[in-house]
Amino acid sequence: MREFRAFGRKHSGALKVRDFDFDVKAVGDDGTFNGYGSVFGTVDSYQEVVAKGAFLESLAELEAKGRPVPVLWQHRSSEPIGAWSNLKEDDHGLFGEGKILLDAGEMERRAHAHMKARTVTGLSIGYWVRESSYDEKTGIRTLTKLDLVEISLVTFPANDDARVEAVKFKLAHGELPTEREFEKFLREEGFSKSRATFLSGAIEDLRRRESERDTTTNPSLKALSDTLAGFKL
Repeated sequence: MREFRAFGRKHSGALKVRDFDFDVKAVGDDGTFNGYGSVFGTVDSYQEVVAKGAFLESLAELEAKGRPVPVLWQHRSSEPIGAWSNLKEDDHGLFGEGKILLDAGEMERRAHAHMKARTVTGLSIGYWVRESSYDEKTGIRTLTKLDLVEISLVTFPANDDARVEAVKFKLAHGELPTEREFEKFLREEGFSKSRATFLSGAIEDLRRRESERDTTTNPSLKALSDTLAGFKL
């Protein structure tokens, strides 16, 4: 099993992402905005839910180190466009104030323009799972302790159709997309409907079989990721 370190701690498994809407009415002309990077009590397509208190330890460590959480564009670590401040948990979720660094370059100004125009309407967190519990009766995994890595601006929130880059991001980090996400990805890449449906069914079977295992070392997933790595966004 692969092992990762974040904030000085060991992590096994894959870096994960989770998407949410944010209130674009809060976007200012100076690049400031605010919103929830995560909400509590909402079960996602992976049958996972974030528990209140999951971020407290990670936020305390970040504050002690004076390390701001970056605002990334579409989860691309090579494209930071701003920083978060005043991140805190409330009864609803993880709330924070972000600022796009408009003077940094064209990409930042473009991101800000899209936010103002409502063509970008999602926030998505990147995190490591530190602790979780699994309910065999409901099949729901509760994430009780998370290491926050980044919060991205994304084109589509979780409940909208997945984009090609979102599927490729999941595969690159050892995480399997949902059947619907993968089928749409294949159709956008030119696969016929029947072939896309067949292949997306196969990935759903992989998700079921690998639900309790580390997919980063799964040869089938690695082969799939390697095959898709050549596709252009």
